[in-house]
Amino acid sequence: MKTILFLHGVNHNMFGKRDPTQYGTITLDEINQEIKKLAKELGCKIETFQTNHEGEIVERIHKAYMDKVDAVVINAGAWTHYSYAMRDALAILTVPIIEIHMSNIHAREEFRHTSVIAPLARGQICGFGLNVYLLGLRAAVELIHENP
Repeated sequence: MKTILFLHGVNHNMFGKRDPTQYGTITLDEINQEIKKLAKELGCKIETFQTNHEGEIVERIHKAYMDKVDAVVINAGAWTHYSYAMRDALAILTVPIIEIHMSNIHAREEFRHTSVIAPLARGQICGFGLNVYLLGLRAAVELIHENP
C-alpha cells in the first residue's frame, strides 16, 4: 500500500479559530479525518504531521526520505514564502511533492505570492479550502500510479 505524507505547517493547529474569513471554521483534526476517509476509498495509507517549529518539519521531511514515502502533500503555511531550510529538505526527496494552500495565496498580500516550494512541486493547488487537501491526495495517488 502506497504511503502519502501530509505536512501541515506553522499555525495550522489553529485552523477553526484563526482568520475564518481565509481558512473557514474547519479544524485540523476535521481536515485529517476527511483526508483519511478519502485515502481509504483510494486504497492508500496517509500519515499526517503538524508542527510550529521549523526544525521539526525539516526532521520529518528527512524521516520521510528514510521511510521511503511515496508522495508528500504540503501546506507549509507562512514557511512557504521564506523557509529555505524546509525547501532544501524537500529537495532531498525523489517522490512527487504537491503544494497546497486553503486560501488563494496569489490573491493575498504580495509577500504570499512567492513560494520557495513551488520549483520543487509537481503542482500547486490553492484557494479551495478543505478541497485542496482532497485534490492534493487525488493528485498524489495519480502521480504514484504514473510512476509505480
